[in-house]
Amino acid sequence: MAKSSGSVTPPSRQGKERARFDWAGLRADLRGAVPDASLALVATLLIYWLLYVRAENGTSATVKLMPTMQNAGEYWMYWMCQAFGWSAMLWAYGTLIFGLMRSGPRPRWGWLPAARLEKWHRTTSLTTIGLMFMHALFFFTDQIRTNQDQWSLGRSVWTAFVDVFVPGGYATGTGRVAILIGLLAMYLAIPLGLAFYLRHRTGSRMWLALHRFVIVVYILSAWHTLLYSSQAWFDGPFRTMVWALQIPIAVLLLVRLMAPARPGERLRLRGPRRRDVALPVGARLLGRIVVVATILGLVAVVFTGVDGGRSPKDGSLVPWPHKWVIWAGLVLFTLAIVAVVLRLRPRAGATKPAAPAEEQATDTVDQV
Repeated sequence: MAKSSGSVTPPSRQGKERARFDWAGLRADLRGAVPDASLALVATLLIYWLLYVRAENGTSATVKLMPTMQNAGEYWMYWMCQAFGWSAMLWAYGTLIFGLMRSGPRPRWGWLPAARLEKWHRTTSLTTIGLMFMHALFFFTDQIRTNQDQWSLGRSVWTAFVDVFVPGGYATGTGRVAILIGLLAMYLAIPLGLAFYLRHRTGSRMWLALHRFVIVVYILSAWHTLLYSSQAWFDGPFRTMVWALQIPIAVLLLVRLMAPARPGERLRLRGPRRRDVALPVGARLLGRIVVVATILGLVAVVFTGVDGGRSPKDGSLVPWPHKWVIWAGLVLFTLAIVAVVLRLRPRAGATKPAAPAEEQATDTVDQV
């Protein structure tokens, strides 16, 4: 249960709580994620079985791209990598929906209160991070197996580590861009996803502002999938379906922006809190316009079929964008985070404003 409103926490204890990482909360969420992670493993095994069977009978798009992959038993680590990648995308899709529903208009279903959405969002977020790591780990082991055909074990491990875990380390083909994007998604997911457990130190307003950047992790993950997944490499119904599935996410994001649960995120914000919001009104209005344009673009892609896919008759395309474009985008993204942190940092001698009721509820929902 939540602490009684009449209880008083000693100042020394308050300072200690603000300075520490919320390990108790993380452990509780990890325990709560066990059923969710178990379901994710079952889904991964089912996806692996489907990929394995399609490779063996020659109907896999991957086999059409790389005929040597038809011996599914020899390349089982590659298929496990693919299976974990697709389950990671599936769980990222779900956790994003839970998060948008939690921070947007409240569902009127009595069986789905905000506290339950909050819990599902946190546990599925942890599961998603684990699935992303397993996706990279099996790619790493598969790279070691491939490298050992020409190098010693030590050099094979080191080369695989650089290719798989060092951003920009993969130096050939479409992977020069696609793997860089995927790694940035994984490495950004860890601090942005775990920022919740530092909220006692940063404050709820800072955490909420940083957590909104998680949408970029999903965008990078979907981009990585469309750019590099051998199942969605070629034009066709499956690739179009992947694009179409992004429309509900974009619509839900627009609904969340147009009717946010927290008053501090509305366009017409009045009173002294106008100076304390993370983003000015102009930036929040621009965000809504960008999402509308994104929805229109997704609809156009689905109906025209022009989505950057490749034809089996065409040769390999030149990777785009160049890596320097991705790095420049990362710099701008980092500057945006720094700007939000500087805007919300406590000012010396200033009285800390009280957080709105919605934000206080978010900060204490795990105590109920």
